[in-house]
Amino acid sequence: MTLPSAHDVALSAERRSAARLLLAHPLVTSDGPHADLFPLVRRHADWLGKRFQQVLGYRLLVDSSYARLFKAGLGAGSGHQFVRSTGTPFSPHTYACLALALSVLVTAPEQMLLSQLVADVRAAAADADVELEETGRAAGKRTLVAALRQLVEWGVLVETHGHVGAITAEGGGEALITVDRELARVVVAGPLAQSRDGADLVRRAADPSFGGPRTYVRRMLVETPVVHLDELTDPERDWLRTRQRREAQAFVELLGLETEIRAEGVALVDPEEELTDLRFPGTGTVAQAALLLVERLVERLRPPDPGHPATGGFLVVGVAVPDGLVDEVLAELVAEYGERSNWQRGYLEDPHALREAALDLLARMRLLAPAGPQRAEGEGLPEAYAEELPEGRQVTNVGEARPRGGNWVLLAAAARYATRVTMPTTSSIRKDAHTQQELPL
Repeated sequence: MTLPSAHDVALSAERRSAARLLLAHPLVTSDGPHADLFPLVRRHADWLGKRFQQVLGYRLLVDSSYARLFKAGLGAGSGHQFVRSTGTPFSPHTYACLALALSVLVTAPEQMLLSQLVADVRAAAADADVELEETGRAAGKRTLVAALRQLVEWGVLVETHGHVGAITAEGGGEALITVDRELARVVVAGPLAQSRDGADLVRRAADPSFGGPRTYVRRMLVETPVVHLDELTDPERDWLRTRQRREAQAFVELLGLETEIRAEGVALVDPEEELTDLRFPGTGTVAQAALLLVERLVERLRPPDPGHPATGGFLVVGVAVPDGLVDEVLAELVAEYGERSNWQRGYLEDPHALREAALDLLARMRLLAPAGPQRAEGEGLPEAYAEELPEGRQVTNVGEARPRGGNWVLLAAAARYATRVTMPTTSSIRKDAHTQQELPL
């Protein structure tokens, strides 16, 4: 066997670094936060463009001052939220402001006053018959500022004199901003011209076209924490089962990701812990509560071994969470950790908000899922059913039913965050948290 030369090794490392950068940051500019790696993207633009197209069906556009990887998305309900500097997710009004601002900026002058941009956004909203939160009020001003700050982060707007936050100044504020019209034009990745509305845009963007199941499954592997075989359509599942080990090498070469294969599904693991916008375990009240919640749910609901006769010989991919158990466990956690761990006062006073935030995080990590079908056959769209799911029932198909009460299924991957208890030869017992893999995945 011929070993690769030092040149080949260096070349592969450069291409992999550039690919990882684009996957994590689909819009990279020559003078932005990742300017040091931008020359790598330009140097390997042709190779990167071909590989992203072949593997994921993503289009890459590289210009002298920017590179844009046009990701396709996975369909409705699978997007990643934008958040404000405070960590608060964008509201529908914030997204509306962002879209309206982009519609104005593609034809804006190179430089303009902030007050003129605000006036143009209001006019665009009126023309589109979009009702915005009143931009003259404090809440409306903060919403618009959040959208404009996102554009500053992307490099679409440059704060030449002053800051976009001047909108919120008492009595009004002013700033001079520079507009990059070209960047404004390439921010939206989906096919705007062919789409009837927002839902149609999301659907069309996620369409793998000629790539079919192959391309869609690869996108799921790269863009989500774990892919369960159960959530795939039959053609997608068949393709993954027959190709998963050959695909592992492709992901190592392109992105440096290691493939972890289990009976229930597949996950791509990043040894460098860079390619994620969602860290778990993490810091903060919600992340801490979610980690403790999933740990205790696994302790209480862990099923017998998959081969145990009680499972009927089926592969157990999850366990139905009984009504009220999440609230019960969270109440215990708040009492036990809330004050001494200095959890946010707002969450301590509003258990419902803590519950929703923790469940949302665990669902995005694919550790919990609403009981019911996740996608319609051949589409990236969620469906809902009204069939009841018995409490505590083991689930051999996550898509079996969606109970009226909005019950949840604790998925197999959650077991890696359970407490592990080892019994050494001595009488002492050591608890090693968050590393056990009792369920198969």
